[in-house]
Amino acid sequence: MNSFKTGLLMSLMTGLFLVVGALVGGTGGMMFAFVLALGLNLFAYWNSDKMLLRMYGARQVDAASAPDLYHIVEKLAATAHLPMPKVFISENPQPNAFATGRNPAHAAICVTSGLLAKVTSQELTGVIAHELGHVRNHDTLTMTITAVIAGAIGMLANMAFFMGDRRNPLGLVGVLLVTMLAPFAAMLMQAAISRSREFEADKAGAELTGRPLWLANALAAIDASAQRTLNPEADANPATAHMFIINPLHGGMSGLFASHPSTEERIARLRAMAGAATPSSGPWG
Repeated sequence: MNSFKTGLLMSLMTGLFLVVGALVGGTGGMMFAFVLALGLNLFAYWNSDKMLLRMYGARQVDAASAPDLYHIVEKLAATAHLPMPKVFISENPQPNAFATGRNPAHAAICVTSGLLAKVTSQELTGVIAHELGHVRNHDTLTMTITAVIAGAIGMLANMAFFMGDRRNPLGLVGVLLVTMLAPFAAMLMQAAISRSREFEADKAGAELTGRPLWLANALAAIDASAQRTLNPEADANPATAHMFIINPLHGGMSGLFASHPSTEERIARLRAMAGAATPSSGPWG
């Protein structure tokens, strides 16, 4: 159901993008929007991971420089039958983590120095399992594409406001309404996609370790600390907030526009999984 919902919302975002393009310049504007979306997504497909890691000043580590972290990732990747992702650490006091990469063969897992200092080894294992859930589900590519389309809709909406085709059947008032509402609709759809993918990654991560409470405890610790700790890079680049395991931003919009489901609901679902799990399930059983 979540996969169907994600596909539907991405289709709606693409359709909205083409509609706004048509408002900018009729049929020609729609074709321009299509070509622009294709170009942006091709660029994001090949370069988004490098840009994101550079944005957060992440440094790659290996078994010699970060043995505990590296071996956790290595064991979980092997258990999940995934290629070993590259491992990065971002010097950031806020405990958090994200996954990136266009596919499992080119994936990267990044954790902050704040996360390593805050959580236990078991909780860290839960977090890494969650991020590998994103990798296995190809969420890193999905969320990159939705972020690119949402940003492009905002750009086209600004163009439509000044350049919209006044011969459009919607008329001037219709053009104004659509160009004002389109960015908000794109934000709603992007947030909905992100929230559904977080639940799926939580479930995948809990199943991978066989210990849902490890991730539940990690989410509680990260959320409590993240609310008190600034993440300047994320605040400067809010479009990347949905990539993190916990919302790294402070203030701003919440509710319908939140990029993450409530931590309380995520923890409740994980605890329900723990109640239904057998004590010996998972590689750490």
